[in-house]
Amino acid sequence: MSERILLRTGEALVEGAEDYLCAEPEIVIGEFDGPVGQAFANLIGDQVKGHSRVFAILNSDVQVRPATIMVSKVTVKSAEYTNILMGTVQAAIAHGVLDAVRSGDIPRDKVNDLGIIYSVWLDPAVVEVDDLDHKALFDVHREATAKVIRKALRNEPTIDWLLENQDQVEHYFHKLGLDGEL
Repeated sequence: MSERILLRTGEALVEGAEDYLCAEPEIVIGEFDGPVGQAFANLIGDQVKGHSRVFAILNSDVQVRPATIMVSKVTVKSAEYTNILMGTVQAAIAHGVLDAVRSGDIPRDKVNDLGIIYSVWLDPAVVEVDDLDHKALFDVHREATAKVIRKALRNEPTIDWLLENQDQVEHYFHKLGLDGEL
């Protein structure tokens, strides 16, 4: 059996060709008999209007393993946004989780013991896009899911990398603020 995964965190960014094609997930992953399991149960049982918590599924009646609960970072206000989030993006996340198992980033012998809490960001402007490219949106979120899981389970970035690169990494929105562009 693989080593114990009590609680790991990850963040990733994947951008596509259009502004609305951006995924920036944040996750917590860990075994159900630890703090992640407690948080997971609380989230699914404590629904909040505009921030519904749902499982990542391939389709209705086909939940992925490890069990993954999606929590929207954006307040959901319209049926159109809901349908995109709980359609294309939900399916992409489910596929990304399975990709992480297939690649070995998630140990196969742990899939029934782990839970993933997935904080998902979908650009609210997506509902204003004419001819929304659902395939591109799916691809970005699928890639971001596999990436964030890989980073979490590999403890990336490492503290050595962070200390070495601290002064070279610039926060995008901080830079816009410094440049008077916010």
